[in-house]
Amino acid sequence: MLTAFRGEMLSVARDPRDDPAAVRYEPDGLLVVEDGVVVARGAYDALAERFGAVPTERLDGLIVPGFVDAHVHYPQLDRIASHGEQLLDWLERHIFPAEQAFAERAHADAVAAAFLDELLRHGTTSALVFATVHEGSVDALFEAALARDMRIVSGKVLMDLGPEGLRDTPATARGESEALIARWRGRGRLGYAVTPRFALTSSDAQMAAAGELLAAHPDVLLHTHLAENPRECAAVAGRFPDAADYLDVYDRFGLVGARSVFAHGCHLTDRSCARLSATGAGIATCPSSNLFLGSGFLDLAQADRFGVKLALGSDVGAGTGLSMLHTAGLAYQAALARDVRLDPFRALYWATAGGAAMLHLSDRIGALEPGQEADFVVLDDAATPLMARRTRGATLAERLFALQILGDDRAIRATYLRGRRAGSMS
Repeated sequence: MLTAFRGEMLSVARDPRDDPAAVRYEPDGLLVVEDGVVVARGAYDALAERFGAVPTERLDGLIVPGFVDAHVHYPQLDRIASHGEQLLDWLERHIFPAEQAFAERAHADAVAAAFLDELLRHGTTSALVFATVHEGSVDALFEAALARDMRIVSGKVLMDLGPEGLRDTPATARGESEALIARWRGRGRLGYAVTPRFALTSSDAQMAAAGELLAAHPDVLLHTHLAENPRECAAVAGRFPDAADYLDVYDRFGLVGARSVFAHGCHLTDRSCARLSATGAGIATCPSSNLFLGSGFLDLAQADRFGVKLALGSDVGAGTGLSMLHTAGLAYQAALARDVRLDPFRALYWATAGGAAMLHLSDRIGALEPGQEADFVVLDDAATPLMARRTRGATLAERLFALQILGDDRAIRATYLRGRRAGSMS
């Protein structure tokens, strides 16, 4: 059955830094959907005669593709706003104790449901998600995502050097990951990611097992952390003195490739950037958590110089919320701190089609193009009195930038999954 949506539409299918024509805008557009997939999009006047008989919903607001969060930890939902530590101490004091509770399936179910509902409330329809070391934490997340028809990629955390209660072995990491891949592959809109936490929490044997998993399952992603914090980088250098740099630690175990997503990348060497670019691996930059933990920021000029793929992540526990609008605004501020001016259309690309590209889902989500799934968000650029005042009479770029600087969940008027409003699923 055909359905249609009429309203102001904006998408950015490719990085506008490389292709300014990638920005697509219809002041009065029509989006035609069949069985959850976009079949036509364009100016209303151009499509009205062809689709005039199709039931059409008029949407008041700016329609953009559903947001893609390229790095977020669902078990950390209840540890947002935990005071007083940088990365390694913060993990020990706040995060590892919280993650131990996910051994209980009922707890994992409750947090997974709350987390996904929060994503939808903030306009995020797809995400690459860290779970915990517990196999059941992945089952809980995938079951909740399946029930909501969300596109979620996740995997069991590999961590054999962690604290008591969060420790597996190379053998259990391999076996439980294989079981999860077999159990969830091809179901709904779910995907799997091999997920070693980071270089300090996995033995060489476990990192080798992660590489073997990737080689055995070429359709899965690799998801981990890279060069987030100076103290972390120093600790990695101390443990791996013969490595050329942090990325080289992963590379020697076969973990760096086109399907690899590395969170943060605040302290990258030129060699790492060249290698990331050569392999097609990407960085999910997380400016909210980088500021909160005092970690530093991605060097955008360096990343662009080498052509590193980029997307946005909220990170959540170390971040200050799940809003990709807010995250985009902080990405602008982080770039400006290094004298780089991030264009608001490029920030939107990172939060939508850029994230989709990093997750190898460009054929399915990210730009509201024909053939893609109809995941989209209706934004309200007058959601608060200040936003209404700032955007009155503004250009499209000014409105988008105001949404990124002033916007949050209040600016999300509605979220749609495959053409159905989230929550109703009708």
